[in-house]
Amino acid sequence: MDIDFTADERVFREDVRAFLRDHLPTEFAERISQGKRLSKEHQVQWMRTLNRRGWLAPGWPVEFGGTGWSDVQKHIFDEECFAAGAPKVVSFGLKMVAPVIIKFGTAQQKARFLPRILSCDDWWCQGYSEPGAGSDLSSLKTRAVREDDHYVVNGQKTWTTLAHYADWMFCLVRTDPEARQQRGISFLLLDMKTPGITVRPIITLDGEHEVNEVFFDNVRVPVANLVGEENQGWTCAKYLLTHERTSIGGIAHNKALLNRLKHIASEERRDGRSLIDDPLFRAQIAEVEMQLMAAEMSSLRTLAAVRDGGVPGAESSFLKIKGTEIRQAITWLISKAVGPYAMPFIQDELDYGSEPLLYTDYSSAATYQYLDARKASIYGGANEIQKNIIAKMILEL
Repeated sequence: MDIDFTADERVFREDVRAFLRDHLPTEFAERISQGKRLSKEHQVQWMRTLNRRGWLAPGWPVEFGGTGWSDVQKHIFDEECFAAGAPKVVSFGLKMVAPVIIKFGTAQQKARFLPRILSCDDWWCQGYSEPGAGSDLSSLKTRAVREDDHYVVNGQKTWTTLAHYADWMFCLVRTDPEARQQRGISFLLLDMKTPGITVRPIITLDGEHEVNEVFFDNVRVPVANLVGEENQGWTCAKYLLTHERTSIGGIAHNKALLNRLKHIASEERRDGRSLIDDPLFRAQIAEVEMQLMAAEMSSLRTLAAVRDGGVPGAESSFLKIKGTEIRQAITWLISKAVGPYAMPFIQDELDYGSEPLLYTDYSSAATYQYLDARKASIYGGANEIQKNIIAKMILEL
């Protein structure tokens, strides 16, 4: 199997680099390089820049505004964006609910929702996890009872990322409590301004307000907002999770983090030496880099198989496991490289324009990113669950 980049793919890489040089604001790249916060407005600005170029939705079919790129081109694009310090595209609308609407939605749903996702006029969040229904998602209890042309929703979701910004939520609800767990679930689209929806913040260990609890008290949702068939939402959920897990693997993101680690470890200290001169620390960097190279090769093999007409299966679970483990290892090494200057984790240091701590402009971000990476092996389906999937699909256990 040929996994080398073709001449056309190398030309495409140069086109992406030229676009980023011309259109990525220097301020954004500096924020990313220093691990600073990005506001919703900054993220929307960058996504609209990509949309004007026609590059915001590489995974969509061309007829809905996609690029027509191959999976290899998508890989190259992600790699170059992370290397240049471009903001990460928020995935809930573009990479998660949109593919579900495209595959399972009605013509009316596609016409209504897809253009507003592309224009960034609608911000989406994901209503999957519940208290007691995270990794075992099929045990969810949020109910939706049909009354004429509406569903009445009652229940709770938790760990809902960016729900405090969201205009819409895609939500799994139980529409048949008597059916077997996975057969009684439906996939609904909820307007977050609907009466009866309450969003409460969850402040995480790193002090950030990123996730939330969401409560539903007799929330009326039009039946027209049901995606797919009633009680067949698990099919939509599995399709969505495959997209999510593949992106969580984050090969391009990890390569950018590794470059940051090498930069910090190469900085000269007061004794004239750098941490990378330490053979033990250098060996730790080499170990994680070899793992990343192996994961990237596996990813490229998967992309090459898709290019040749194959269909990925358990590879998304494997890449999710290794990608998140590698990210955690790199952020831990960054914290070690920064040393004691990573300890005074000050929230205000993450705001752009704040004065950096003494050792490096990445000091405060080191602890933040280390803490943030802890959850990567949990969301999108815990890594333990991914190992079960691999066992069933490949080892037939």
